Amino acid sequence: MHIESILIQPSLAFPAAAAARAPDRAHWLASCVTEALVTEAQLTPKPGLCDARASGAHIDLSLSLLVRSARDLQPFFQRMATEAEGRAVTVNLREQLGELGRQAEVSMLRATEGVNTHRGAIWALGLLVASAGICGSGASANRLCETAGRLANLPDRYAGAPPSNGTQAFKSYGATGARGEAMAAFPHVLRAALPCLRRTRALGGSETEAQLDALLVIMATLDDTCLLHRGGKPALLAAQDGARQVLRAGGTANRAGKLYLADLDRRLLRLWVSPGGSADLLAATLFVDRLTTLRRSEP
Repeated sequence: MHIESILIQPSLAFPAAAAARAPDRAHWLASCVTEALVTEAQLTPKPGLCDARASGAHIDLSLSLLVRSARDLQPFFQRMATEAEGRAVTVNLREQLGELGRQAEVSMLRATEGVNTHRGAIWALGLLVASAGICGSGASANRLCETAGRLANLPDRYAGAPPSNGTQAFKSYGATGARGEAMAAFPHVLRAALPCLRRTRALGGSETEAQLDALLVIMATLDDTCLLHRGGKPALLAAQDGARQVLRAGGTANRAGKLYLADLDRRLLRLWVSPGGSADLLAATLFVDRLTTLRRSEP
């Protein structure tokens, strides 16, 4: 299965509405990011990941810690949206967003006593919330992701190069991770997860099933650097093959799909790995869906 083989569904945009004042809209956008992060954390059962059942393949994570981290980050996402409101995509804006992202990471680590809960999400959702500020109300999913990709491709003179799971995975396996996904304008969000999320809903699946299917369609093709860092190629292939099995069985709304999902969870726990990069992109998908679904409206 390749994400290119999944048809892109037309984006749904908000109907025209009176524009909110910039601070009000920035607050709303940041609350949508927090909602996406909390919803992803609470989604259960996720294979190998921390959820409402347990901490998954982690000894330092819990659902309450993830929720606390997400709420701690909300003011930083609001500042990113405020900085970007109505502006053009420029190096100056990119560097301002980078500084806010670094401040957000410091605050996250302080709130979690050193646990990396959302480093990848700060990057992905920071770009997307800034893109929403730039694009204004009514932007399509395509435009949001394309604008975020343009931001991601700009240089940041002040960004250091600290060792991370993503950089190590790139050196060892050539996987570009969250940075590469953003620079490519979030193809797993736009071409795979978002259509899958909406398709499962349209077919009568529950919201939990729709979100789990979206996570699995990301896992099926993403070179997840969290998996590569902790378990190498065998872990990545186990996750991808297991996700494809669930999807081939009809997804998590299907009884056979549920059985394959439980088996995938056991396999990842035995390997002691989790698809954290895929989880970050699911949160990004939920945020873009929130902004571009007609069933909801802006303030």
